[in-house]
Amino acid sequence: MTAEHVLALLALLRRAGADVWIAGGWGVDALLGERTRTHQDLDLAFRREDEAAIVAALAADGFAETEDQRPVRHVMTAADGRAVDLHPLVFAADGSAWQESFVPGRPFPYPADCFVTGTIAGTPVPCLSVAQQVLFHTGYAPRPHDVADMERLRRAFGVRTPY
Repeated sequence: MTAEHVLALLALLRRAGADVWIAGGWGVDALLGERTRTHQDLDLAFRREDEAAIVAALAADGFAETEDQRPVRHVMTAADGRAVDLHPLVFAADGSAWQESFVPGRPFPYPADCFVTGTIAGTPVPCLSVAQQVLFHTGYAPRPHDVADMERLRRAFGVRTPY
């Protein structure tokens, strides 16, 4: 997945009227303002009520569902291998949100201030904050690229990370 692919997908979803925020590796790169590694997919947090519009827009662009772990997440993949990992959020009146987790009764929290702006290829993009990225990278055995992403955030922002 290239930066151009990411920007095109964001434009597609914006035209569909959906709010999305970049998470995962592309989210780290958006915070850093540069592409630091190869990305296999694009992680997007989105308003749960926008799911139908997102799925329809991606399907019209050649994506099909390849993994369904709803209500926590689901993945849509294009024939060329581009994949979008979708994370539905439920928003509260104060701007915070939560995402279902694989542990019943323990949703994943998104504080209102975690929805920020980064840049990809010089273009401002909605993404998750440094603190949210660190939280997003906890609770599982890290892969080598996760460790590298956390190291980059530590160096750039002076934050503590889980690994």
